[in-house]
Amino acid sequence: MVGDEYSDPDLMNHLGARKTYVLGNNFSEYQVDDPPQVVLNKLELIGYRVVCMTGVGQTLAWCLHKDAV
Repeated sequence: MVGDEYSDPDLMNHLGARKTYVLGNNFSEYQVDDPPQVVLNKLELIGYRVVCMTGVGQTLAWCLHKDAV
């Protein structure tokens, strides 16, 4: 998962993400088929950098930052 229903559509398009709906959830989310390394590289190309990362069970989460222009 790379975003939720409030994510920037242009950014989600850059990542090649598709909006999905999971039965039982009342929200949508964006998903990609790329591995994390590819997603992080795509984000780096447009100015994002990894600030921190953590793991919860089998889930990994990255916190990224992009300087204001």
